[in-house]
Amino acid sequence: MFQLGKTIVSEAILDKDFACNLSACKGACCIDGDAGAPLDKEETKQLQAIYPKLKPYLRPEGIEAIETQGVYVTTEDGEFETPLVDGADCAYVIFDEHQTALCGIEEAYNQGDIDWKKPVSCHLYPIRVKAYSEFSAVNYHKWHICDAACSLGKELQIPVYKFVKDALIRKFGAPWYKELEKIAANKSLK
Repeated sequence: MFQLGKTIVSEAILDKDFACNLSACKGACCIDGDAGAPLDKEETKQLQAIYPKLKPYLRPEGIEAIETQGVYVTTEDGEFETPLVDGADCAYVIFDEHQTALCGIEEAYNQGDIDWKKPVSCHLYPIRVKAYSEFSAVNYHKWHICDAACSLGKELQIPVYKFVKDALIRKFGAPWYKELEKIAANKSLK
């Protein structure tokens, strides 16, 4: 672990390799698990505002989940998440012709109907950020469903922090990322 500004960063994001391999996993991270995607307070407002534009992109079961549970849910710990369909799929998931899970929010963004790509927690994956009062912890999340992504990342020699560069800049800013690159370069020289 090392400190970078107001973050404590796991060295695993520098050491581990990763590149999503949707043809292998079929987007399992959006349909497996027992919780929705983590959201921050600002993102809950964003979802409220864009939902009418998102709705045409979503599956009927996703729309039903959202209209029953809301555009986001609040956990017992007071944290915010995307709602789930039957306790599994993210309500915002759609599927392509190959039955690969995709993000309906990102599809609306790609089509130019909204200007918000998707929740930053999804954009950052496999990095998870946990905010504390004085700092944020930036960790690599290992999940067996991403084994193919780890293999592809290793083959292509793409460290986690490079794979999620745009998301890290979105979350922490370009100066933070430049400092991270310096740390990574110094580490590789040792």
